Amino acid sequence: MLLTNLIAFDGSRFCSGLRVRLAEGRVAETGEALSPLPGERTEDLGGDWLLPGFVDVHIHAFQGHDTMRGEADVRAMSRGLRAQGVAAFCPTTMSAPPEETAAALEGVRRVMNCPEPEGARVLGAHMEAPFLSEAHAGAQRAACFRDPSWDAFLALCGGRPETVRLITLAPERPGSEAFARRAVRAGIHVSIGHSGADAETVHAAADWGADHVTHLFNAQTPLRHRAPGIPGAALTDDRLWCELICDGIHLHPDTVRLAVRAKADPAAPGGGRALAVTDAMEAAGLSDGVYALGGQRVTVAGGAARLDDGTLAGSVLTMSGALRGLLRFGIEPETACAMCTSVPAASVGETRLGRIEPGSPAILTRWDRGWERMRPVIG
Repeated sequence: MLLTNLIAFDGSRFCSGLRVRLAEGRVAETGEALSPLPGERTEDLGGDWLLPGFVDVHIHAFQGHDTMRGEADVRAMSRGLRAQGVAAFCPTTMSAPPEETAAALEGVRRVMNCPEPEGARVLGAHMEAPFLSEAHAGAQRAACFRDPSWDAFLALCGGRPETVRLITLAPERPGSEAFARRAVRAGIHVSIGHSGADAETVHAAADWGADHVTHLFNAQTPLRHRAPGIPGAALTDDRLWCELICDGIHLHPDTVRLAVRAKADPAAPGGGRALAVTDAMEAAGLSDGVYALGGQRVTVAGGAARLDDGTLAGSVLTMSGALRGLLRFGIEPETACAMCTSVPAASVGETRLGRIEPGSPAILTRWDRGWERMRPVIG
């Protein structure tokens, strides 16, 4: 299939006059002078925007399916997300008894090893627990937390560390330095989150190899003028990629604008180190009502998901919704598009995802010129 009359976002900038050929599930060619091959279907996009598939590195659940329920649910998430223009994602775990976490990670591993044919690619698990701080548990179950250790981690992932692409920990917990250094050597990205760490501990964690911050500003120390905490350190340490939940509930628009400006980095893929995530729970893509997250009751009303005590319990955000939120907050379109595509991909070491270039997945999204209407384009 040859796509014509479009403005393509290649992962860092918009390109007018480009044509894009899709074949065998991949972008086969891009160029201004491409002509239809014999028998090839051509689609005129009418001058619309064409974006790479989204990449979500923090998503617990989608449309009633939850990572913690195992392989069948991860496969259903994969199919459902692809239909929403998501090219790849990290199924994300919740705090749970060890046997439940181990079963969930085994489900993720099986989908990685035998991908869903019509689904978004599973990049590996984002393991958000159990090495977190009880004082900053958020919607995680603090009773399941523990100090980090490599042996405990191996038990949870069945001795297969390659199942985990990203792991969140509270770096102030005993054993964090040794664990973080070992995880980084194993190719796992270490994220700081659900933590009471001060700024100095955050910078030290970056010295150990940590390179992420989980949902910046949420479930962590606040930013104060004499105690900058996790946000202050994250915004000023160029080694750290920062997740943002841009639903207008978790973060004020000014906070999003502050983070995006602070994490601008012309040398980074997509021009910055702030990335959009959904942190979605099972009600994402569904209507308001009563749902569950990590074995806890969650009520969704007016776009907010909350435990019975009022604590935010993930979100019902989609990646297309995250992009709309960023644009609504006044983020420049090129920056907003990168934050949903090439930047999250780069944050976990993926160089072909989040781009429109030969070899990248033929899972794209088409947007009208006013950024109101979106539909997936899947080759």
